[in-house]
Amino acid sequence: MSKQQKQLRLGAFLPGAGQHVAAWRHPQARSNGALNFQHYQQIAQTAERGKFDAFFLADGLALQHRPGAEGRTAFGGDFEPVTLFSALSAVTEKIGFIATASTTYEDPYILARKFASLDHISGGRAGWNVVTTGSSEAAGNFGLENHPIHAERYIRAHEFIDVVKGLWDSWEDDAFIRDQETAFYYDPNKIHELNHKGRFFSVRGPLNIARPPQGYPVIVQAGSSEDGKELAGRNAEVIFTAQQTLEDAQAFYADVKGRLAKYGRTPDQLKVMPGVFPVVGLTEADAKAKYQELQDLIHPQYLAIPINSTPKPTPISSRVQQ
Repeated sequence: MSKQQKQLRLGAFLPGAGQHVAAWRHPQARSNGALNFQHYQQIAQTAERGKFDAFFLADGLALQHRPGAEGRTAFGGDFEPVTLFSALSAVTEKIGFIATASTTYEDPYILARKFASLDHISGGRAGWNVVTTGSSEAAGNFGLENHPIHAERYIRAHEFIDVVKGLWDSWEDDAFIRDQETAFYYDPNKIHELNHKGRFFSVRGPLNIARPPQGYPVIVQAGSSEDGKELAGRNAEVIFTAQQTLEDAQAFYADVKGRLAKYGRTPDQLKVMPGVFPVVGLTEADAKAKYQELQDLIHPQYLAIPINSTPKPTPISSRVQQ
């Protein structure tokens, strides 16, 4: 009996300003890459030609800078990813688009609608990277004095995902018949109200867009905390991680795969995609020289300022709908 052939999955995690903190300063870089659509188009099309499965982008809901070294990085000054990916889907054909969106500060109805829209626009190539937002600076942009605590954010995230999936399920696959003779645009028997009432959300539904072509856009989780791994075991199809040693990577793999059975899932229903930051050269010495060139471009002020401790968190229960 021949062994089942497995296929390597490749994802491109390429922010417009570069993955390295000082990449935007390199003489050959496009310093305005973070807000240059043609730059992103070139990245997406190159990745697609290279047979990459997906283009992944992280995202935050606050300006990302290190206090004391403000203005020294290009992080936090780029496009909202669902908007960007909607445009990139029109100039690509096969590559998937994984956009990051927060369960702590976004609304499940709006999020479900925009990812369904991306899935329709792209012809079934959308993915949602589920995050609970680690940056405490986001709180002040959404009417909160303090950032919700880690555990509460994940409790909310589980309910948030359930609501979003329920909204995607509110239309059956063949609900939109568009029969010009009978004047039925959709079959009213194939639409369902969600009527969700939980700890954090009260959502009637249905969603005001047809069911996504994939049913559910691909759900991704990027995190290595206990709560993050549990969320992936229950909900995710892909988990993105970055381990520093082979032993740590093997332990992570076994851990997260071992969590699926309790949710009635099999290990092959979750892909583990480890992150790597390759620096390519003709020789090892050439690659090391290129890496050092990037390191030398980091401004000393950025290196000298420690990351401040985060403000005291507050329970997320203050955001619960009564």
